[in-house]
Amino acid sequence: MGELRQLPALYEECGRRLSGTDQPRERTSGGPLPGMPFNTAASEARSEILGVLRSWAGVVVDARRSGTARDRVPVLAAFLSRHVEWLAAHAAAADVCEEVAGLVRRTRRVIDPEPLSRVAIGACVETACSGELTAMVRPRQAHRPAEIVCSADPAHRWPGHEWLRLSRRLAQEETRWLSAADIARLWGIAPGSVYRHASERSWRRRSRSGRTFYHDGDVRGTLDQPAQRA
Repeated sequence: MGELRQLPALYEECGRRLSGTDQPRERTSGGPLPGMPFNTAASEARSEILGVLRSWAGVVVDARRSGTARDRVPVLAAFLSRHVEWLAAHAAAADVCEEVAGLVRRTRRVIDPEPLSRVAIGACVETACSGELTAMVRPRQAHRPAEIVCSADPAHRWPGHEWLRLSRRLAQEETRWLSAADIARLWGIAPGSVYRHASERSWRRRSRSGRTFYHDGDVRGTLDQPAQRA
């Protein structure tokens, strides 16, 4: 039930989008001002998160007589986390997991509705983790770097350009050669900057079928320094 811990942050993130933007808005009584954009999907997602947590907290309270949890999302999520072993043994455990996982997926679509391209990488490299790694790429937002996520543990997360190091741990390959488009997506920089760095820093290169590929060690040596990503 790892998704349970994600709900408070998702709830707050939806709150920042209530005004129709991704910026925090000032709280007002009686809803948004006339003419002010309002993100209905974000509001509904927040209501659903609160409703689901409230419902399952009620199940725990009724069965365990453990006292009523306060009616706030962070408190409810923490309350359920304290009773997660009891929930896992409950007859409705599968329903809890399915409902919370579905809620996380739906809320993430509200927060970031753009379709993601998913590229399977392989098994998670962290010790004793059974998850699978996937690279998440936003094709329409080239300025946003790719991200690598684990299916089992949300804490196992890396920037897209870390794929090079992860792939070595997975396959023990010595060298990878990257196209300018690959580099631009992984580091979230403009293709023109890739060519400039390649020229200025004399990156090693190879040509295949009319395309140029650059040595990953040279690329990382330059772009792993944040000041160079321009």
